[in-house]
Amino acid sequence: MNRAGVLAVLLCSGSTLAHDPITTKVTFSVEIVRLFQKRCFSCHQEGGKAPMSLVKYEEARPWAKAIKEEVLERRMPPWGAVKGFGEFRPDHGLTQEEISVIADWVEGGAPEGEPKYYPELRIPAAEKPQLPAMRMRFQRSLKLATNLRLAAIEPRLTGELEQVRITAEQPDGRIEPLLWLRRYKGEWKQVFVFRKPVPVTAGTVVKADPPSGASYLLYTQK
Repeated sequence: MNRAGVLAVLLCSGSTLAHDPITTKVTFSVEIVRLFQKRCFSCHQEGGKAPMSLVKYEEARPWAKAIKEEVLERRMPPWGAVKGFGEFRPDHGLTQEEISVIADWVEGGAPEGEPKYYPELRIPAAEKPQLPAMRMRFQRSLKLATNLRLAAIEPRLTGELEQVRITAEQPDGRIEPLLWLRRYKGEWKQVFVFRKPVPVTAGTVVKADPPSGASYLLYTQK
């Protein structure tokens, strides 16, 4: 869904919450604002990259049902990496528990809760990863000539990539899961930095399956 489509959904959804009954103990002032602060505020703030701020309750509540739809479909936050297939820092994808908390809040009437429970407001800055200078580009596969440590992968594409799994098949037959992307948009321009560099030996083949029009930058260390 493009930005215009998202905004249309949001505008249609915003007016439907005004009289929803409160049936949940999950509140904005306790659970939701802390979750948003961790996952959303770097973009969803006044003057941020996102089209609306979610910092204050009165800003977030009109979009509650659309927020639920976006997180259930994993379109937001814009991340694209499937949990458990490779480990990254930072990992911007919501956990299943976090998605359930947001859904419970919305389905329960999206209450604010007690203002006294609000945390100290912090707007986290976007983290810029430190990347090694060594990098290689590939599309379908890449055979490594020397022992290396894989530090990060950066997809390069225009449009949307429906699905791809990137693995490293080592000469002894071991397969390292590196990155699994689903419904990834090139405009997100994410760099997926491994929590720990992945050691591989000479002869390892890094593969993207299924092949697509995307290319990938592989950042490596010796």
